[in-house]
Amino acid sequence: MPGMVLFGRRWAIASDDLVFPGFFELFLRVLWWLGILTLYAVHRDKLDCAGGRLGSYLIVLLLLLAVVICTVSAIVCVSMRGTICNPGPRKAMPKLLYVRLALFLPETVWASVGAVWVANDMQCDRTVMNGILATVVVSWIIIVSAAVTILVVFDPLGGKAPHPSAGPSHLDAQDRGQLLSGLQTAATSVWETRVKLLCCCVGSDVHARAAFSSSAELFSTYFSDTDLVPSDIAAGLALLHQQQDVGATQEPDEVASHCPGPSQEADLDAELENCQHFMQFAAAAYGWPLFVYRNPFTGLCRVGGDCCRSQAPEYDLVGGDQLHCHLGSILHTTGLQYRDFIHVSFHDKVYELPFLVALDHRKEAVVVAVRGTMSLQDILTDLSAESEPLDLACEVQDCSAHKGIAQAARYIHRRLISDGILSQAFSVAPEYRLVLVGHSLGAGAAALLALMLRDTHPELRCYAFSPPRGLLSKSLHEYSKSFVVSLVLGKDVIPRLSMPNLEDLKRRILRVIAHCNKPKYQILLHGCWYELFGGSPDNFPTELDGGEQEGLTQPLLGEQSLLTHWSPTYNCGDSPLESPKYPPLYPPGRIIHLEEDGAPGRLCDCSAARYRATWSHEARFSKILISPKMLTDHMPDVLLRALDSVVAARVPAQGGPGLASV
Repeated sequence: MPGMVLFGRRWAIASDDLVFPGFFELFLRVLWWLGILTLYAVHRDKLDCAGGRLGSYLIVLLLLLAVVICTVSAIVCVSMRGTICNPGPRKAMPKLLYVRLALFLPETVWASVGAVWVANDMQCDRTVMNGILATVVVSWIIIVSAAVTILVVFDPLGGKAPHPSAGPSHLDAQDRGQLLSGLQTAATSVWETRVKLLCCCVGSDVHARAAFSSSAELFSTYFSDTDLVPSDIAAGLALLHQQQDVGATQEPDEVASHCPGPSQEADLDAELENCQHFMQFAAAAYGWPLFVYRNPFTGLCRVGGDCCRSQAPEYDLVGGDQLHCHLGSILHTTGLQYRDFIHVSFHDKVYELPFLVALDHRKEAVVVAVRGTMSLQDILTDLSAESEPLDLACEVQDCSAHKGIAQAARYIHRRLISDGILSQAFSVAPEYRLVLVGHSLGAGAAALLALMLRDTHPELRCYAFSPPRGLLSKSLHEYSKSFVVSLVLGKDVIPRLSMPNLEDLKRRILRVIAHCNKPKYQILLHGCWYELFGGSPDNFPTELDGGEQEGLTQPLLGEQSLLTHWSPTYNCGDSPLESPKYPPLYPPGRIIHLEEDGAPGRLCDCSAARYRATWSHEARFSKILISPKMLTDHMPDVLLRALDSVVAARVPAQGGPGLASV
């Protein structure tokens, strides 16, 4: 539901968000009240040491706690009423919160009095003084926690529109546009301040400032037309996951329009083996953090010897690896020797990614591996999601791509060509083929780098592991199919992440919330249980059927309360994200999808998952799927294990993974 309005401004919390915090405070308050009552009853005869003031202190504290307990109980009861889109039964909540906030004043005064008495070290029974000290400490902990909570739920834009859901309907179109433009500018400024605070250690060069602005505009644009609090989004995601599972059981799995022939199966086997081999390079680009994460008990010991290596390196080293720990983990991951590396860069800035260049003698390839997201600088590169044109030496119309990743690819291209890194590599092995690999952000950069180098290296290949969906224009997506192979695991969210998909997810969240007739706390409780242990999906009204949903252009009544500037002319295609700045973008190349066999596992399910590999169409990734594994399926170590198991199952005669020519 829309955020609550208190003291004339909106706050980033809804009136049905106080059930769980209220129960937690009730639990602490009741225990505290019982403890003080026990202290007073057992040591009543020892409370006269300070002229009877300690006894009076405890009595007043008991009465104050009783009033607080009653108030919090009323807040919890009221917060449990109604639904997300029906706040009517909770209309008394602001008054109750005013009472609760007013009670903090006597609590603070009484906690200060107790602190003074404890500081004066009155000559009283030690047990009594310890009890008073405990009450003072607990009082201040609760007061400080309340102050922190107020800061967290404070909305800097809350004073701009006290009743945003009502919308400026009394204004004409021009005035309404000016008002919304002013609100958008203010929101962008607030988000830019937030991003700068979170990334304060990144620096403030030209690239960083541009990334701050791009990220702030993305966030402010995405949230500009809705009035949701974080718990609404969590409840919507829980409902969408259950609805998604209900739809999966009611509808047959998608099948290909034709059965794959022997040549396609052989091609799939060969590409899977290549993916298994080159994924080691993509993982190695992450350096020692991923290696230690994959080998928690032996990783540090295995790279320890390399960290103490003092001899001069046999490769170009750029960036922070003075102790050679990164290089040690890279050697263990790839199985290469020091002499096989041409260039290793750990230089990490906004739009400038770490990468390595090595000679892979087993595959007769010059491998360029680009690191994926592992720093705040990388996140800012990811969030620069506008589209910008690419200057490519190919006859393809509409050459555009993700701005941040395109900038990163240009940086690596400039280093490879201008610094003579590729020339040096091919002077050592002129007969080798160029192969570009990467995972996540690195996969996107590797794919764009392949497009840039395609003209001078027509035989190159690119393996993009878990690449972002919002990367290439449609024409470049088709063009890249001849030399780029993408690998996606399960329900990984990143290969489904694009501006249109995010907008679709927002609309689905609004719709499923508007249709649900259960209180938010019940949705969240059942959702947590369902994610952890499975069970039957909740019985709630589903979204509109596919045909009805596609034809719906106006928001439903329940959705109108969640829109910040709804008007009778509002249309579902009016989203700020649906603009030329954020056109539909697609993943690179042909796509191999590793799908989990059988029912999807839960977070508490420790059994090993089984996967099957199929060639897949990009349309299969045109919607974000909600799953407990939507994030873990993106992890490189999880992808490596799944890839190993698939290759081992498909090539049993060779006793494990084999090698195929690139």
